[in-house]
Order: sequence, then structure tokens, then C-alpha cells
Amino acid sequence: MMGTHHAISGAAAWVAITSTAASLPTLSLYPLGSVGIALGAVVCAGAALLPDADHHSATIAQSLPGVGRLATSVVSRVTGGHRNGTHSALAAFAVLYGAIWLSRIGWSTAVYGSSASVASAFVVAALLAFSLKVLNAVKRWSTAWTLGAVVSIVVSWLAPTQWEWLPLCIAVGWITHLAGDFLTTGGLPLLWPLKPKAPRILGNVPVLNSLWSRGGNFALPILGNTGSWREWFVMVPLALYAAAGVVVAIYSLLH
Repeated sequence: MMGTHHAISGAAAWVAITSTAASLPTLSLYPLGSVGIALGAVVCAGAALLPDADHHSATIAQSLPGVGRLATSVVSRVTGGHRNGTHSALAAFAVLYGAIWLSRIGWSTAVYGSSASVASAFVVAALLAFSLKVLNAVKRWSTAWTLGAVVSIVVSWLAPTQWEWLPLCIAVGWITHLAGDFLTTGGLPLLWPLKPKAPRILGNVPVLNSLWSRGGNFALPILGNTGSWREWFVMVPLALYAAAGVVVAIYSLLH
């Protein structure tokens, strides 16, 4: 799935999970206030790019001269290259478990003091920068980083407890990314570090041969190849949904 589409699906997932707006179809599994919904949607869009930190040409690789490529190179080597460790069920479980653990012990300044606020501000600044750039909200990385830093610092100063939803936001973005790739023909190495090859007999069975590849990936390729018309067909309404969720949240905040 394309990077922009990963970001859009991350924002849409966050709106669905956190919004309680009567004018939108939502799940409301983790209800938040207007700031948490609107800001969280943009942060989640950035978080949805994190699994691709294993790719040398990903958005993250281009975020900071030298540093970005070094970071993605290290991640790629540790996780076995693109669409390996960071795209596995093990990674999804680790991120989700970490998010639940941090949420239960209370990821807030009330518990951890300034360390939580500083760490959250840094992470949010980066995720906002990734999101703004991949969604073409800004043209230059310097602008994206500046806006991300300003927003994160202001919110951290005025409402430091706002970041209690950050661990969950990262988990939602990460898992949404994996879900998107699972729906393309490339699929995911769900059992990494194991990559069991599909039995040869499946190669001649329609449908089944696309669910489990000889390379050890699993998929439900209803979106076809990355960037296909089917992917766009799904992403356009998702983009409108995410935008509507943010607009409704901002309107509620102002009124």
C-alpha cells in the first residue's frame, strides 16, 4: 500500500475508534475529547508510516538528512529487510502489548513527571512531521518539523495529560498499516522470523494460491497490487471520512 494511503487509513481508524459524533458512523471504543480526536488523527497518520522504517526510500528515511537513512538502514538490518520483522504478527503483538501496558500504568506527567512530557512531545513532533509531509500538507521537511515541534510543545505546555492516548495511537497506526499491506498482493510475513513456504499443491489452486505464497507471506489481496485502482477506490472515501471526523471534532471544540 502507498505511504499516503497508509497515513489516510491510520487517521480514519483513529476517528472511528475515538469519535462519538452522532453525524458519523463510529465504533467509539476509546472515546476522547475534540483535541484528542483531531490531533490524534494526524498523529496516527504519522504512526501508520512507522512499519516502513525498514525501507531506505520510505518517508521516514527522507525526514532528516543522513539521520533518516541511517535509522532505516539499522531497522532494516535488524528486522531482515523490508516487509519482514516490522510487518510481522510478532511486531504487531509487541506494539499493542506495549501500548496497553503503558496505558494501564498511566503514561502521563502525573506518574512520570517531565520525562513523559518531553518524550511524548518529541515523538508527537516526529509523527506530525511525517504525517504533514506524506499527506502533502507542506512541501518542505523543515516546515513539517517546525509545525510538528510547535504543536507538540504548545500542547505539552498547556495540556500535558493530553498525551495519555499516545501509546494507543501508535499501536492503532502500526496495526492499521499491517492491515493495509495484508490486503495487497504482497501480503505479510505474519509468522516471522519463520517464513514457511506454501505447499506446491496450492500453487495450482485458484484463490488459495494468493492467500499463502511460496515466499512465506500471507495475504487477502482484495486491493490487488500497491497503488491499484481498487486501493484508490477504498482510500478516497476513507480520506473523506477521516477529514470529516477531524472537521467535526474541531467544530465541536470551537462551539
